[in-house]
Amino acid sequence: MRRVPRRARAVASLAVAALTLAVSALPGAASATAYRRRPAAAPTAVGLPVMPSALASGQPCTGASSTQAHAHPWTVSALSLSRVRQLSQGAGVTVAVVDTGVAPDASALAGRVSAPDDAGNDCVGHGTFAAGLIAGSADDATGGGVAPQAHILAVRGTGSRGEPAPGAVAAGIRSAVDAGAGVVYVGAALTTGRDELTAAVDYATRKDVLVVAPAVPDAVPSTDGGTGAATGNGATSSAPQDQPYFPAFIPQVLSVVDYGQDGGRPKNAPSVFAADLLAPGDAVVSIGPKGAGHFIGSGSSLAAANVAGTAALVRAYEPRLTAAEVARRLVVSAYPAAVPVLDPYAAVSAVSSAATARPAPLSGPAVRIPASASDAPRGRALVVAAVGGGLVALVAAAAVVVPRGRARRWRPAGPEEGGETVSDGL
Repeated sequence: MRRVPRRARAVASLAVAALTLAVSALPGAASATAYRRRPAAAPTAVGLPVMPSALASGQPCTGASSTQAHAHPWTVSALSLSRVRQLSQGAGVTVAVVDTGVAPDASALAGRVSAPDDAGNDCVGHGTFAAGLIAGSADDATGGGVAPQAHILAVRGTGSRGEPAPGAVAAGIRSAVDAGAGVVYVGAALTTGRDELTAAVDYATRKDVLVVAPAVPDAVPSTDGGTGAATGNGATSSAPQDQPYFPAFIPQVLSVVDYGQDGGRPKNAPSVFAADLLAPGDAVVSIGPKGAGHFIGSGSSLAAANVAGTAALVRAYEPRLTAAEVARRLVVSAYPAAVPVLDPYAAVSAVSSAATARPAPLSGPAVRIPASASDAPRGRALVVAAVGGGLVALVAAAAVVVPRGRARRWRPAGPEEGGETVSDGL
C-alpha cells in the first residue's frame, strides 16, 4: 500500500483551508459562528437577588438591591449591543411596558419614563426590570438596555401583586396605543381572555403598533416547593402543559421564548407550544424599582423585553417600515434555527427589499435601485464559493494523481498495480 507523499498531504491541507475560506464568504456564516461561540459570562450574577414575576399574598414589595453588577452580563455580547448601537439606539420611539408598573425615578431610566395614573408604583419590580432591559442607560453597570435612548411608557397590566388579568392587559394595550407607543411590550402570558385580547391587538395593528409578548409564562416557585408557571389568574401550575398563551398566540403578536448562555432553556421552564423568536432571557441582569442595585431574573417575559428593545431600534432606524414589516424583519434576519434566534445587528442593518421598503418623499429625483440589488452580495458569495469549491476539487485530485503518475513514470496501471489504494494518511 503506497502512502501519499508529504508534499501532497500539505497541498491537500491547503485545499481544505481554501474551501473553508470559500464557505465563510456565504451570508450568515459569521453570525452562525458567533452564536455557537458565546464568550464566557462575566461573574455579575453572584449575590444578586432574584426579581420575581409576581408576589405571594403577604409578601412585601420588592426593595432595593444592595448589590451592583461589576461587569457586563453575557447578554451584552450575545446581543452585540456595542455594535448595533453604532447604528441605532431607539431615539424617538416610545415603548409601552404593560406590566407591574415602572418606577419613573429608576436611575437607568431617569428622564425617559412616563407613568400616568398609578403606573409609576411598581411594588413587584418586574415592570421596571423589563424596562431596564428594553431601554436602560448605556452607562449603567449592566451595559444598559437594548435601546438606551427609547422612551418608556408605563402601563399597568396587573394588580398590585403582579397578578395579570385579561381585561387589564387588553385595556393596557389600547391605552398604550392611544398614548403614541410604537412598540407595546406585554409581560404576561395568559390562558384566558382570547377574544378581548385579540380585539385589543387588532386595534394596535390598525394603528400600526407592534405588540411583543412571551410565548409562555415565567417559571415561579409553586406551593409545594417545586417550580411551575403563572397561569394568568394568580395561581401556579406545578406541571405547565404545552398550550397556547395569550396575547402571544394571536397572529399579529411577536411571540418570544427564552434561552440561556449555553443556548438552552432552564430545566424548569414551561414547554413551548409555538414561538416566533428565541432571545436571551435566562439569568439576565437589570435594575430594580428602588436604589442603584441590580437584580437577576429568568423567563420568556424577559426575552420578550429584549425583542421589544430591538423592535425600537429598527423603528428608529427605519421609520418608514410598518409594524408588520418590523416584525417580519426581526424574524427573517434572525439566526436560522428551529425557533429563529434574535440578531439585533442583522435586524437593524438589513437592506429593505422592494416588497417592504416604502420610500419617503424626496425633493429631488429619486435614485432607483433594481429589485435584485439587495441579493447581489449573496449571489457574488455563492459564485465565489462555487468557483472556490471547483478549484479545491482540482487541487485535491492533483495532489493524489500527480505523485502516483510520476511514480509509475506515467504508464497505465498494470494488473499488478490495479489494486493499489491510497493510504488513509491523507
